[in-house]
Amino acid sequence: MFPLSAVVFPHVSLPLHVFEPRYREMLRECLAGDQRFGTVLIERGSEVGGGDQRSLLGTRCVVTQAVELPDGRWFLQARGEALIEVERWLSDDPYPAALVTEPVPVPDPEDPGPVLAEATRRVRRARALLAEHGDGAAVPADVTLDGGGDPEVASWQLCAAAPVSAYDAQRLLAADGAAARLRFLVELMEDLEGDLERMLTSE
Repeated sequence: MFPLSAVVFPHVSLPLHVFEPRYREMLRECLAGDQRFGTVLIERGSEVGGGDQRSLLGTRCVVTQAVELPDGRWFLQARGEALIEVERWLSDDPYPAALVTEPVPVPDPEDPGPVLAEATRRVRRARALLAEHGDGAAVPADVTLDGGGDPEVASWQLCAAAPVSAYDAQRLLAADGAAARLRFLVELMEDLEGDLERMLTSE
């Protein structure tokens, strides 16, 4: 397990810098095996040194690219695959480990299609306003966030592209289906857009 200060979403890639000795060892074992590991959000505490409080809902990831530096650090690219639930934390020696299960996929209780376009528009708008305010970059116009036609995948891509806090990202991770996830994302972007517009107007 690799507890992080950020949320990794399924179907989304994330660059990681591995420098602690315990996670170097974990990574070596991953690369010698099936290259999969779990991530969870650190709710309180720090990534470095342990003694943190961790979420019980996270994401199973797979290493897609790994480069070892001369000093033993690693730069790697990992892709989220599926949700996992921690049943029980095991020892942190030599690195964090846990017994986990994967929630059984269930059909989405409602069609996410109707809210997908609105969520996409809201995320692009929020990122554009942040760029105008000098805090981040807009989503390039040629970047697709349609999940290749799969609304479930698109919902995760939008969550990853959205400017949200780690706390809200964890709430998005726990949403009950793509439609509910997208509706919550629209609410978050509406609130952020209102805050940013007020800030820009007052300048």
